[in-house]
Formats: sequence, C-alpha cells, structure tokens
Amino acid sequence: MATIRDVARRAGVSIATVSRVVNEQPGIRPETRARVHDAIDELSFRPNAIGRSLKAGTSRVLGVMVPTLANPVFAEAVEGLQHEARKAGYGVMVTTSDYDADTERAAVETLMIGRVDALVLTVRDAADAATRAWLDAIDRPVVLIYNEPGSRPTVTVDNAAAGAAAAEMFVRLGHSRLAVVAGSLTGSDRSRARWLGFANALQAQGCPPPVKVEIPFHQTDLGQAIADLMAGDAPPTGLFCSNDLIAMRTMAALRELGLGVPGDVSVMGFDGIATCRLLHPSLSTVSQPSRTMGEAAATLVLKELAGGVAEPFTILPHRLVEGGSVGPPPRAAQRGPTTSPTERGVPST
Repeated sequence: MATIRDVARRAGVSIATVSRVVNEQPGIRPETRARVHDAIDELSFRPNAIGRSLKAGTSRVLGVMVPTLANPVFAEAVEGLQHEARKAGYGVMVTTSDYDADTERAAVETLMIGRVDALVLTVRDAADAATRAWLDAIDRPVVLIYNEPGSRPTVTVDNAAAGAAAAEMFVRLGHSRLAVVAGSLTGSDRSRARWLGFANALQAQGCPPPVKVEIPFHQTDLGQAIADLMAGDAPPTGLFCSNDLIAMRTMAALRELGLGVPGDVSVMGFDGIATCRLLHPSLSTVSQPSRTMGEAAATLVLKELAGGVAEPFTILPHRLVEGGSVGPPPRAAQRGPTTSPTERGVPST
C-alpha cells in the first residue's frame, strides 16, 4: 500500500506539500498540485481519512434519519444524498425512527455521539414545539427533508398543492363521494398537509367533505378499516391515500371485499414509487422526486459546512401520474350521495 512518503518521492516534493494538496490547502502552484495528483493516481494512494478527521476535529460523515427504509421513497432519498456526499468526500450514517417521537430523538442523539458533522432529518412534525426545542439545541448544521417548511432549511414538495391536484383529478372524472386513507395525521406533518390540501380543494369545488380514515404507518392489513369505510348505502367512489404503500394495501383490501379497482372504487396514492407501475391496474399517484430531494438536501448541508448559508426552503415539483387505478365513478354513483359523508377514525394500536 502506497504511503504519503511514496507520493512525495514520485512527485519530487516534500511530505508537507503532499499533505497540503490532499487537504486542499491554498498556496500550492498549479503545476505542483498537478504532479502530486498524478502521483496519487499512479500509486493508487488513499489518504488516511480517519487520521485527518481526528486532527481536524471532524468526522467527514453526515448523519441521516428517516422514518423507515421499508418505504422506497426514503431509500431513494438516502441514495441521492449519499451520492452527493461521496463526491464531496463525506460518508453517511443512516438510522430510522419508525415514526415514533421517543425513537426519533434517541436516533438523533446516537448520530451525535457518532460525531457526525451535520444532520439531514425527516422528523414527525417540524412545527411541534418539543421537536423544535431539541432541534434548536443541536450545535451543528441541520437540514430537514420531506417535512413542511419551517424554521430549518428544508427540502420538500408542496404537499398541500399536491393533495389539491389529486382532489381536482377525482372531481374532473365525476367523483363526489371521496375519502382519504392516511397515516397518522399527528405523526406526520406531510400527511396532514396532503389531507388538508385534498379537503380544501373539494370544498372549493362545492363537493361534500371527504371521509377521513387514519391508520398507523406500520399497519399492513387494512381489511377491517376498508370494510368499515365501504359499509353503508353510499360508500365513497374514490380513495386518496397518503402514500403509495397505503394505496397498495388499500387495493388489496378492496379485492378481498370483492370490489374492483377502478370499476367499483378508484384509488390514488402519493410518492410515485417504481413498484406501482408493475401493479394491475397500475397505480395513479402523485410523484415526488425523492432522489433529487436527497441530492438537494446534501447540497444544502454541505454548503453550511463550507461556511455558507443554506436557503430556508427548497420546494421541488410534484407530478400527477395517471395510472389505471382511477377512472369515472360507477354509473349508479354519478347522481351523487344521498347523505353527506361523515368523518371516521381508526384508532392507532
């Protein structure tokens, strides 16, 4: 394995000069810097990053926390973030919170103990007072991703506008009896924003308010919740789900009830994960650019580490993807509901 002494000998410079080039310090003539880089490449020299970081008091590692890696949108964001971090010479340490407030704070504390230089986080609710308090106590750069914009630099989409776009698509196709199947609204500020955007857009269109069904994010069997939702004389003809995983589980529950999608009930998701294109029918969804979001978050936090000031928020565009799971309502339902929908809640377990 080549050493810094070997590089210095090959380039015809001192060890100190090689060290200054490796650490990107100024004051080195371009031709000297080029000779050192050529020697590094020829000898496949790998600087001791751990030793350099200890001397500099930094780890060259970014800490990342997302709710789960089971949802591909978070995994895609982490991949994008890691790609940008590596280009800048940083590693990434990843942990998850499982949408739990206590686990969330403990996970961040673990990252801090690991001496990460900066943090990229998805928290339950960026506006929650307790969450803001412990975020404010962190003594290093923090960028939020997916959360609603607030007091910290944030990379996200306009969740309320995306929810409104979903509502407008249902109305355009003739639906008036609609429901939202969402992960806990108190456990996710983006889930709450999507619900509000959807409900407000229906109100603006003069439609009845949507039924609301809340479920735990980790619940995989939605059979009873969907059965309760579809009971009665005037069940909803369209379901907007707060993420694609919930939408896929909803479609499975509808099949168990003997209901066709979209013949009996239309279903729309949110996220745009690639698996949805493989379903039959393919899932209509609101797509967000998760990998790009991860790359943008890395760019912001690296900018702060370099002494710059990160933009307060970056709103990336969402995109409505029309699949086969949404169509016009059944002909018998196009006359509209006989009674106004009511709000239902499924308690978390």
